Amino acid sequence: MRVVETVTGAVRKLGSLLAEAAMVGAVRGVFGLLRLLGPDRASDLGGTVARLVGPRLSVHKVALANIRAAFPDADDARVREIALGAWENLGRTGAEYAHLDTLFDYDYFDPKPDARTEVVGIDHFIALRDDGKPGIVFSAHLGNWELPAICASRYGLDTTAIFRAPNDPAVARAVHEVRSRTMGNLEAARQGAAFVMSSVLEKGGHLGMLIDQHFTRGVAVRFLGRPALTNPILGKFARRFDCPVHGVRVIRLPDHRFRLELTPPLDLPRDAEGHVDPAGAMEAMTAVVESWVREHPEQWLWMHRRWRLPAGEKYAPPSP
Repeated sequence: MRVVETVTGAVRKLGSLLAEAAMVGAVRGVFGLLRLLGPDRASDLGGTVARLVGPRLSVHKVALANIRAAFPDADDARVREIALGAWENLGRTGAEYAHLDTLFDYDYFDPKPDARTEVVGIDHFIALRDDGKPGIVFSAHLGNWELPAICASRYGLDTTAIFRAPNDPAVARAVHEVRSRTMGNLEAARQGAAFVMSSVLEKGGHLGMLIDQHFTRGVAVRFLGRPALTNPILGKFARRFDCPVHGVRVIRLPDHRFRLELTPPLDLPRDAEGHVDPAGAMEAMTAVVESWVREHPEQWLWMHRRWRLPAGEKYAPPSP
């Protein structure tokens, strides 16, 4: 009996590995096709497919509900317009993974007016690189949110990007292959990642992290009019290391172009003893993200169930 169970388990494991290998090959094939199309046509194809398919998925209802709650004065046509724009942006971003090595073409020393990417606040990147201090950079799922890590790597900013791997193992492997060719250090958001992140800052490095997703054990902050749970780790590190904290966003522009904007260092709330207040810091960072989303709502990831508080828990604003 044990022999049969062992053989059955081995067969299942082999089948799973073969299925994953086949899926990895399929994903690589899709990426190869997208590379043949070129960045512009690939982006257009991804956006068109996502606009057609997205509204037929169940999460489209989540997106519509989120948009209505964030913009209660918007009529149904405007709500649908934002949702379709969000699907298009997601599709374009997915297709653009095949071209991440060419999308960022900004040259600090010789900026060209016809470049695909422009950067506002590049001097802040340079200052972070040269000040000899650790630093924190937060971002959100706006435009093509992969570009800031490429910018940091291109200009020698010692940065570890914290990322959340796709749920599908095959897609995760293919995406990681692309990221590892264009970005600096990468660290998956997993158990034990906090120790790696702390070590990065202790050595004078920099952390880059998206902060606009639900985090079950997070701190409640006000986001687009409703309480939402946010990972507090950047606020805790800001308190511990008392280092500069910047925000960076990507705006998708017409004609397949992008603008990266890096904010000046934030003036974070502090307690009576002068230490950064972690909850207040996350509130301040989230307020910046909210301003970004309100400016370009069609470029944010509305399909995510962002607003989930445990039963009975209420939002309590940080002390001033």
